Amino acid sequence: MTKRKYFFFDIDGTIAVGEPGNQYVPESTKKALQLLEAQGHFIAIATGRSYAMAKDYMKTLGFHNMISDGGNGITINDELLGIEPLDYDDCVALIRECEEKDFIWTFSPDDRTRRLAPDERFYDFTHDIYMDTVVKPGLDPLDYDQINKVYVACFAPDEQKLEALKKLPWIRFHKEYLFVEPNDKSRGIKRMVDHLGGDISDVVVFGDGPNDFKMFSDEWLCIAMGNAVEGLKEKADYVTDDCDQDGIYNACVHFGWIKE
Repeated sequence: MTKRKYFFFDIDGTIAVGEPGNQYVPESTKKALQLLEAQGHFIAIATGRSYAMAKDYMKTLGFHNMISDGGNGITINDELLGIEPLDYDDCVALIRECEEKDFIWTFSPDDRTRRLAPDERFYDFTHDIYMDTVVKPGLDPLDYDQINKVYVACFAPDEQKLEALKKLPWIRFHKEYLFVEPNDKSRGIKRMVDHLGGDISDVVVFGDGPNDFKMFSDEWLCIAMGNAVEGLKEKADYVTDDCDQDGIYNACVHFGWIKE
């Protein structure tokens, strides 16, 4: 076989087509993944989602390896090796500033599929069902040992008023609120490949969205989907077709990793 490669795929807009809850994986993508594994290559998901929210996707898609939590979680052969939380003091400082400036906040203290809120305002403002929002009156982050994610409800550019936010990684997927969460998938990729005894120059990443920018490193081959945001296409080494137009399969054929 050719030299073993380490493939990492984003989920939404890369492997999976459609909106969360109504997604499918193109048959050509399934075929490409099967052929890559048959050739002895390593394949893994690389997602910003928490392990709890991504593990079912991993199984459904037929993967056994995953970078989750925006680079802070590593799963190899279906075993979660660990998840690093956000900087605790910086998160507490952000929540305190939100309280002082009347910003609506919630946070996740662990890897469960829910976030905690001190009142009903977060749901009333966002009507978001991405995960359950559990109201705990008198909620205080100091009652918890760690913080994995913080969510701040506001419209852009109001988040610029939060000085503490500048010390934390964050991204906005929805106009009503932003995610304060790890967003450097490349960090997890390096840790995983090192754990496996591989060479990072043999890494190949596929992505499409703004949370894939840090995953697109000069240290390895970066492939943007045809439906990717323009900035990611500009950063990519190669731009393939859309995810629903055989993009992954066609790229693998182009580079000779699989044969038609």
